Amino acid sequence: MEINLALGVGSLKPSAIDREIVSYTNMSFWTQLRRIVMNQDSILSPSGRRFGWLTVFVSIIIAMTVSFMPRAQAEANDANKILKSMTDYVTSQKSISMTFDSDIEVITPELQKIQFTSSGQVQLSRPDKLRARRTGGYTDVELVFDGQLLSVNNKAGNAFAQIDSPGSVDQLIDLLRDKYGVMAPGADLLLSRAFEEMTSDVIDAKHIGRGVIDGVECEHLAFRDLDTDWQIWIEVGARPIPRKYVITSKAEAGAPQYTLRIKDWGTDVPADAFAFKPPQDAKKIAFDALANIDEVPQGTVPSGAVK
Repeated sequence: MEINLALGVGSLKPSAIDREIVSYTNMSFWTQLRRIVMNQDSILSPSGRRFGWLTVFVSIIIAMTVSFMPRAQAEANDANKILKSMTDYVTSQKSISMTFDSDIEVITPELQKIQFTSSGQVQLSRPDKLRARRTGGYTDVELVFDGQLLSVNNKAGNAFAQIDSPGSVDQLIDLLRDKYGVMAPGADLLLSRAFEEMTSDVIDAKHIGRGVIDGVECEHLAFRDLDTDWQIWIEVGARPIPRKYVITSKAEAGAPQYTLRIKDWGTDVPADAFAFKPPQDAKKIAFDALANIDEVPQGTVPSGAVK
């Protein structure tokens, strides 16, 4: 192996460099740095000695890479392991009942950041039944899916819509996203392949440490992909459920966030939870005609900016 610097400063002694780099893996970074500085004369050939500090700089970069890469890899492995334990636990639950609070931030045309808050409840029976309700200052909407029919009830607007959608909850979430443009942050936590879906585009993973959510100690994980940064707090112990989930959009100016805080969590779901009974005076409308069911009131941001 011969290392030639592009500036034409001469060649480094291969055997000396090789021995130095191999030995660095068992040293701390600062020990590596001291050794590089002290031994620069023995590493360089006489013709390149006047460029010693340039060589020191290059060697420092090599040492930093060797020193920090194992730690970064360990953090990623640890984060993925904790996340996998959570998704395995959640997907193993045939029935789930939970309540939540959610916050969504938007950036107005005047570049002001505004946050809207809602609360709700989710009931799930795998693989093909779901009931969810979200109530905020601007909407009160309920979704009921019995494995065959999807019903969406806009309680605030006294109107409901229905479409045939035979299949699983996973297929329903895909349908709403792909055909109707309904983005449901946090819905990936309910998918049967939650781990694979959540990590498919991840380019960086970290186990930050521990935090406390609503008095419950949690593992704090942070992940990144090209468009978003997201964090999740997972309960410590025999019941590794998600307690908080934050998604930050890097694709929009101001980096708005969506925050989901899971409150109560249980597995008891009534047998009739997935039977939809429209209000007596409610009007049935086409699914595409549903309006004002978003967490964000109309006119807050330009049309199409929020799903």
